[in-house]
Amino acid sequence: MSLYPSLEDMKVDQMAQAQRVAHQQQNAAVTYPGQAPQATPYPVNPTAPGGSSLYPSLNEYMGLDLSPEYVAQHMSVAVPAQNQVAVRENNAGQMQVAPVSGNAVGMRRAEIKQGIRQVTLCKDQDGKLGLRVRHVNKGVFVALVHVNSPAALGGLRFGDQILQINEQNVAGWDTDKTLKFIKNLAPERIIMAVRDRPFERTITMQKDSVGHIGFVFKGGKINSIVKDSSAARNGVLIEHNLIEVNGQNVVGLKDKDTAEIFNAAPRTVTITIMPTFVYEHIVKCMGGSLVKKLMDHSIPDI
Repeated sequence: MSLYPSLEDMKVDQMAQAQRVAHQQQNAAVTYPGQAPQATPYPVNPTAPGGSSLYPSLNEYMGLDLSPEYVAQHMSVAVPAQNQVAVRENNAGQMQVAPVSGNAVGMRRAEIKQGIRQVTLCKDQDGKLGLRVRHVNKGVFVALVHVNSPAALGGLRFGDQILQINEQNVAGWDTDKTLKFIKNLAPERIIMAVRDRPFERTITMQKDSVGHIGFVFKGGKINSIVKDSSAARNGVLIEHNLIEVNGQNVVGLKDKDTAEIFNAAPRTVTITIMPTFVYEHIVKCMGGSLVKKLMDHSIPDI
């Protein structure tokens, strides 16, 4: 069973398969009397301009401006089988068919990895990691990563769950106990076991022909979805807060600054979101000005 980054990828791939079946039927060397033609799930236009029947009706589909040239550009990612189009492999080893998204860099930056990773840090000259945490449901979560801090350089991100610090399990610790423990650690080598952002999920969408993906946000919170938009098709929900856009943290940014990131993004856009009630609990007790001033908004390396 094929997996797809977005619903648009799935629909375009299904249409391409239907066109491929039609092409094979038209070029069959042998026909049998009385055999009924096989139905295809999408309309076929075998006389498309340019003589190609593979993507004859994709120039305008689901609000997307999909030319054959655009699709061909994304077929160069990897094609392990003749009948697969633009296949990408995520960090979990899953193969995804992505004729529209291709191997978009935003998806790779935003990807939430399954499993636990080890992060090794050392304190800066002021004896700090540049990190604030918050306890949620007996777990300890990253609430703030200071820009250019050891925590930022070590790859910690908002919403990461810290499981161990220097071999000490932190399950059940509250915020004060965790910060006090970190403060008393020797500065040279601090090792954390971290689970990637368990309260967050990513959604990949496609801009339409006028550059819209179809939701409205205020104060970083999604409050309405545009009908029949890519956001609606791909399951974006209200009462969720934006955490990242194409892997870049937007927590604490002004809405106009976040909008500029969306405007500058390519056709394929991946957002990372978190339920608002969880987000508000994590950022509780931190002033908005503190988050805006200190949060790391750099684009992560991949």
